[in-house]
Amino acid sequence: MGDSYTDRMITVPLSALEVAMVQTGTRAADTLRDTAAFARRVEDLGFLRLWYAEHHHSPAIGAFPPVVLTAHAAALTSSIRLGSGGVLAPNHAPIMLAEQFGTLSALHEGRIDLGIGRGPGTFDESTARALRRGAGPTTDDEYRDDVSSTLRHLVDEVALGPLPEPWLLASSTAGAALAGELGLPIAFAHHIRPDNTLAALSHYRRCFSPSPWCARPRVLICVETVCAETEKEASWLAGPMDVVKAGLLKGRGDIPFPTPAEAAAHSFTAEEAQALASFRAHQAHGAPETVARHLTHLVDLTGADELMLVTPVYALTDRLRSYELVRQHVTMPTPP
Repeated sequence: MGDSYTDRMITVPLSALEVAMVQTGTRAADTLRDTAAFARRVEDLGFLRLWYAEHHHSPAIGAFPPVVLTAHAAALTSSIRLGSGGVLAPNHAPIMLAEQFGTLSALHEGRIDLGIGRGPGTFDESTARALRRGAGPTTDDEYRDDVSSTLRHLVDEVALGPLPEPWLLASSTAGAALAGELGLPIAFAHHIRPDNTLAALSHYRRCFSPSPWCARPRVLICVETVCAETEKEASWLAGPMDVVKAGLLKGRGDIPFPTPAEAAAHSFTAEEAQALASFRAHQAHGAPETVARHLTHLVDLTGADELMLVTPVYALTDRLRSYELVRQHVTMPTPP
């Protein structure tokens, strides 16, 4: 490992985000079973935490409730932190979120996180309205009330034991401002809106107010990471998600998650290719040395306290291999 980046210890812990992609030609139940093997392996590799994202009514992503996956993984593992990345506050009653994650924290002391976000978790309007019992999108004030109520219920009505660690998910300056106002650690979706990252984090640090939850600004950056033995292989593995993203650029959330071979045969428009290349430049795709360089640079650029890697590739073996290669080429501090 002659590259200066791969010889250098990254200064922050690494974590993982599970989005449970449902592969074309398989069943959602197969993806669900894979989450167990994934949780065990990332714990063995020494990742600090593993979060689960909330999605609904998508052919590419399993509709597996984060609280259920968190409970399942907690029963199968012994040390890795687990939680939501995130549960979407407008879809849930605050007291129920507090009860669910408070119970998990009491059962698995010191290992449960409650990451809270705002989006609907679906691109289908009828599904979004069903989740929210007929209500439309929440206002900023309503979202703030949801988050504040969840935190209050954790303290006032649950308190079964050690509380889960709350995080606020954000992809915009507005979300960062709320995290700062409430004194919460922020998990920023660099893997979704990299163009917003620096401005949002600057705003978060500037308006941060210490709270019982967090004494100082604390930043987790989620970055899309596809690592393989060669640059060519990494590009091949990233192909299926490129097809899904191209659909999202057109406002379509109904694109299945194709095989790498199907993705390689897909024809992108010039505009799609340009947008995908621009996005990829801010993520960590490539051979191990390239990925190590990107991750180290992202820490330097953002001052992040932690990186969370999301790896939406087709096969479980390739996804796990990506995490294994990162751990082989990036030495991180030992968790406390």
